[in-house]
Amino acid sequence: MRIGIDDTDSPEGMCTTYLGAVLLRRLQNAGMTVGEARLIRLNPNVIYKTRGNAAICLDVSGDQEDAFRIACQTVDELADLPCENTNPGVVVTSGTPPGEFYRQAVTGFCELKDAISILEETGAYFKGYKNQRGLIGATAAVCSELPDRTFELLAYRTPARWGTPRDVDGGSLFLAEEATFPDTWDSVDRDNRCVVCVPHTPDPVLFGIRGASPQSVSLARSFVRSELPAIEQIFLTNQGTDAHLLDGAIGKLLEGCSYRVPGMVSSKPETGPGGHVSVTLAGYDGEPGGLRCMAYEPTKGFRHVIRQLLPGDKVVAVGSYKAGSLNLEKILIIDLSAASVRRPPQCPVCDRRMTSAGSGKGYKCRVCSGRSGEPVEEPLERRLSCGWYEVPPSARRHLARPLCRGTAVHHEERELHADLLR
Repeated sequence: MRIGIDDTDSPEGMCTTYLGAVLLRRLQNAGMTVGEARLIRLNPNVIYKTRGNAAICLDVSGDQEDAFRIACQTVDELADLPCENTNPGVVVTSGTPPGEFYRQAVTGFCELKDAISILEETGAYFKGYKNQRGLIGATAAVCSELPDRTFELLAYRTPARWGTPRDVDGGSLFLAEEATFPDTWDSVDRDNRCVVCVPHTPDPVLFGIRGASPQSVSLARSFVRSELPAIEQIFLTNQGTDAHLLDGAIGKLLEGCSYRVPGMVSSKPETGPGGHVSVTLAGYDGEPGGLRCMAYEPTKGFRHVIRQLLPGDKVVAVGSYKAGSLNLEKILIIDLSAASVRRPPQCPVCDRRMTSAGSGKGYKCRVCSGRSGEPVEEPLERRLSCGWYEVPPSARRHLARPLCRGTAVHHEERELHADLLR
């Protein structure tokens, strides 16, 4: 069977993954066999999410009715039910329901009635608390299909320490990253010299290490010096896979979804208040309209890449579409336009660069007083290279695939890039 749980936390505390780790141990103590423990991230743009919009799924062998009873008891005990926006859902189903609901929950939005319909059709045990919204994520979790998968080791604090400052040695995390990268990633942000994998919220998580295999996250964890965790759990996840992305086109994007969008830069980038950088893309084949792309201040050095774009550059912009803008997670530069700069001409006699003789008066040589009327266009060397660029770990979303996992693209994406270059 599969057990799915979602929406048990709140901004004030608790964590659905922690509840899942506790439930796993209670099921084992009841004589059941637990296989995979899955941490499933859903659409990061859902407004009802608490933090990372994560649900959990456990693969279990045992009695369904007993498993459902234990799961509900665990939610009753640990979920932050007094919080107005905490609305848990518990699902226990035999086998795996169709994966389409999971894909919709990751890339778009789902309705509660559709989740309940699936659960009723499959004969699942389920319980929704309060407004029952957690049934959406719990159903998506038991429907999850992970053709691309990663792992995360999560260490949890003893309950007595919840809400107090965490004791994790940052230097040990940098050592762990140095020893295991690229098999693990996003524990620290080396460029900005900050720790990423230790939260600052009052939930039970002490730290989390993401990587390509259980072995790699365990090796990285062996470097970490911290307060003694209460429990630790390795989850199979869809994090770092770009599972949330859809192929999109300018003028056809839906609010709250995340896309790969091909286009051509149509304006020079602008830096606005707060250090946020914007650039506009036009459709490559002359489609009407434009798309504003944003690199916000927390993306730090990534903004310098965006500032170097020029009209005519061909790109694929990747990010979430919100309030009329694509909030960039990464960008693929496919082709750079030939740029030039207007400069005063060189003196035909002295071969020195001439200077302006005044408005509308052309140019003159300060050495021999020679004159010329027109500036010259000279090629501008582009310091930007074609390829992928991404935001730093400190600004990366859970689902975004880091470039350290490789830049191989699917067949459809190769065809898209080829079309842009024709």
